Amino acid sequence: LCPVSVRPDWTFAPDSAAAQLNRHFKTRSLAGFDIDQESFPLGPAGAIVDYLEETQRGAMGQVRRLRVVHGSQHMLLDRCSRAALELVRTQREQERRGSLLGIMDRCRTAMGARLLKRWILQPLRDRGAILERQDAVAWFLDNRDVMDEVRRLANDVLDLERLGGRIGCGRAGPRDLAALRQSLRQVPEILGLIRDSSAELLRRAWEEAPDTSELLSLLERALVDTPPMTLAEGGVVREGYHSPLDELTATGREGKNFIASFQSREMEKTGIANLKIGFNKVFGYYLEVSNANRERVPDTWIRKQTLKNAERYITPELKEYEDRVLHAEERARALELEIFHDLRCRARENLDALQALGRILAEVDVLQSLARLALDDDYVRPEILEEDVIEIVEGRHPVLVRTGTPEPLVPNDLMLDQKRRLMLITGPNMAGKSTYIRQAALLVLMSQIGSFIPASRAGIGLVDRIFTRVGASDDLAGGSSTFMVEMLEVANILNNAGQRSLVILDEVGRGTSTYDGLALAWAILDHLSQKGVKTLFATHYHELTQLEGKLPGVVNFNVSVRDMGDEILFLHRIVPGSADRSYGIHVARLAGIPEAVLTEAQSILGELESSPRELPSTDSPRKGIAPQAGPIQQLDLFTSQPDVVGEALEALDLNSMTPLEAMNALADLQEKSRQYRASSPFI
Repeated sequence: LCPVSVRPDWTFAPDSAAAQLNRHFKTRSLAGFDIDQESFPLGPAGAIVDYLEETQRGAMGQVRRLRVVHGSQHMLLDRCSRAALELVRTQREQERRGSLLGIMDRCRTAMGARLLKRWILQPLRDRGAILERQDAVAWFLDNRDVMDEVRRLANDVLDLERLGGRIGCGRAGPRDLAALRQSLRQVPEILGLIRDSSAELLRRAWEEAPDTSELLSLLERALVDTPPMTLAEGGVVREGYHSPLDELTATGREGKNFIASFQSREMEKTGIANLKIGFNKVFGYYLEVSNANRERVPDTWIRKQTLKNAERYITPELKEYEDRVLHAEERARALELEIFHDLRCRARENLDALQALGRILAEVDVLQSLARLALDDDYVRPEILEEDVIEIVEGRHPVLVRTGTPEPLVPNDLMLDQKRRLMLITGPNMAGKSTYIRQAALLVLMSQIGSFIPASRAGIGLVDRIFTRVGASDDLAGGSSTFMVEMLEVANILNNAGQRSLVILDEVGRGTSTYDGLALAWAILDHLSQKGVKTLFATHYHELTQLEGKLPGVVNFNVSVRDMGDEILFLHRIVPGSADRSYGIHVARLAGIPEAVLTEAQSILGELESSPRELPSTDSPRKGIAPQAGPIQQLDLFTSQPDVVGEALEALDLNSMTPLEAMNALADLQEKSRQYRASSPFI
């Protein structure tokens, strides 16, 4: 559950929102942000700014622009698809490690890692923009010495975006400005390395990078090498930057030196070996003498405090230097605070440049990260096609390549074109069906990020959306069972998937009875086939394999295995054709199911398989996807056995039967019913 903050309705009103945004950005119109106030839904943006100004007490200086993100520029990924594909966190542990982001991230900066996450969740649909990213990745791969140097320099670049936020809201401390200085030191070298790049994206980054050399020079001159955590500790400003501050600092230092020498001189003069000089806020510096040495105290000393075992004194000379030291320190701290506030204001004046520089460095960091990933894991550059085709040769699962599997990872091919739109994949559990269909979705997504992918060769036609229905889960809080959640997700797919979409479905229909599930799976396949949606459909319903050649674009594939009697060898290879069976009992044996249960299951399976089942003809009008008028009828999927009980009941002449004859007839019908149920394994 996530917390919800309720806001007044008026904050979402277009006029109020526009006024709020104009106040914040100090503008009279939002046209400068490429926004038409008459047509653009400003309500959410205005409400967010209103909420932030209230909760952050006006510290919103870092929010400097309003950017419109058009949905047509990015592939759409719904919440279910993001979770099922484990893009940024795993489903079970909810951890970054083991997700696609976890294995792709080779970034050296925090802002680069955040940008990579945005790229993964918002793949591109613009072929030109994807090619620009690919060119930049390829250039880094061709210039590995440059890539390595960029990575080395980026190690010292701290989070400019977060630092800009602290500077913008007036909360930056001494170490924040020191971190900013450290980051700006690396900028000229990093940008210089990509200045002559043949990749347009990198060359444009160099051209658009703002000049921050003046701010860097100021911070170099003003800040000490290692400033304290807080201003209250003092010692923030470098010696030589501000002459009046240097004089006050020197005065305070000289006064402290005098006090130290004064102690040595008085010890020698009085002969009090354990004489101490201390300080408290009540009466400043004092001389402390133990009771044993009280007789040696000169008459010129003034007693200020009596303790149990000692006396405390002051002298006119000590008080004089005390005034000089304390006043110098007080004035120095006030002046240092003033100087630091000026430095922070100067940094805030450069906030637009710092934010722009942060975006540029983050992008360069992500591009070198993708190059490092491609180099480490032997990725290839996919060809981005205009045609509606997906072809992958010897593709590998990007996460499993990095994390490893108990068994060897077998590369597999994929081809979806105008003739083959729907791959129907059968095979046993644990053979790799789910891995294969997830792999296909991830490789398409990575390609549209601009990344290289783990394959021998690939051609990817742009996909507008990726839909997934994988795994079983319920929503108890929402009142939805596992099967209801499955149907809700399938409904979303059927209502929104188009020809440019990619759909992966795993074991649809398994959450209900066999006949209901098979009927739904068949109808769903029919619908997707008629719409021409690129689909990978993994199933244990072997009856559906009969649809190849009967529904347009449906082709059968299976995960090959080698039957070795009581054992099976998973080959993890996707090959044309359908599987002969699911090998569920073999998998159950691997899981440790007791042998008696397995023997009984094998016996029952033999009885069930003795009654062949076939799908009805697909030549009937119901294979179309258009809704039909009239009442909805339940489909007869399989050829039924004769209803001997019903026929015998209809043949009875009740008007001419005696009560005894009726009882005998009822007993006969009961016996026929038992025989009929015994002969049908599905009742």
